Amino acid sequence: MPHTETPGTEAAPNTRLRWWTELPLIVLVYACYSAGRLLVRGDVDDAVDHGLALLDIEKALFLNAEHPLNRLFTSEPWIGVPADFWYASLHYLVTPAILVWLFRSRAVRYRAARTWLMTSTFIGLIGFTLLPTCPPRLLDASHGFVDTMAQYSSYGWWGGAASAPRGMGGMTNQYAAMPSLHVGWALWCGVMLWRHGGTRLAKVAAVVYPLGTTIVVMGTANHYFLDAVAGVAVMGAGLLLTPFVLRTAQRLRTRLPARFVPAPTGSATAAGSDSATAAATASAPAADDAGSANVSGGCQTSAGERFPRQREQRFGAGAEPDPAPSDAGDETPAPAR
Repeated sequence: MPHTETPGTEAAPNTRLRWWTELPLIVLVYACYSAGRLLVRGDVDDAVDHGLALLDIEKALFLNAEHPLNRLFTSEPWIGVPADFWYASLHYLVTPAILVWLFRSRAVRYRAARTWLMTSTFIGLIGFTLLPTCPPRLLDASHGFVDTMAQYSSYGWWGGAASAPRGMGGMTNQYAAMPSLHVGWALWCGVMLWRHGGTRLAKVAAVVYPLGTTIVVMGTANHYFLDAVAGVAVMGAGLLLTPFVLRTAQRLRTRLPARFVPAPTGSATAAGSDSATAAATASAPAADDAGSANVSGGCQTSAGERFPRQREQRFGAGAEPDPAPSDAGDETPAPAR
């Protein structure tokens, strides 16, 4: 059975990748994403309204996984504390680790995988901009949610402002719950492990990591179930757009360098040819005192060789002109026949 490729993960052009160009690119993209996420903070009232609307939709669909999970994480520290560490750290560790692993061992697939991740991340940024959403933990207590990261903040480096380190809560956008890129990035990691892991342990991790992340983001009251669904949808959209992004990037890599290389124009070429002809003509001296015609200026030329732009001979075969000059005088020896 022929092997079929998942759209967007086809082998990229066989060009050598350099870590000193890839690392700044990834850092730049993540910095732009973080800055954009921070700068596009929406109105708090709108964010709260959007959060409550999501709760109403979930109730209408009989989806209420957040409340039981949040109560479990709140009442059982041996579950809640590891879950908070999971939420606060793993997406910063696992995602870059898999990128490095792909770069080192699966370089042929790396460019498509990296482009998929980055494209989906920027789509998520659009979601944060258009739909600022208050996470469950920031809703009024009457809605029944407890911020587990605030409850267990003494166990980790985070404070009451999501997963941000203590004192740095103002440097994060707490109303960027829709979509959940924690879930989206975890899904990307799972797909990479499943496709390229090659071992049973890798395939188990490919299933456990995205599923565990989905449970963690709801149990810690950082995301709604629909946020997780939106994170999956964003990754799907990024996967579909990846081939287009790769083709566009390839065109740019091909065309941009050519614009900085000056192409010779027709007039410049003609002028150069005329100059070469003139120089060749000037360097061919007249017949010397001995009567021999030195047309090569000391250079050896082969029979039939012509200088650039030299006119075609107008004499047919057997009618060549006498090579001896007509005014050479009696002392000039006759040419050998």
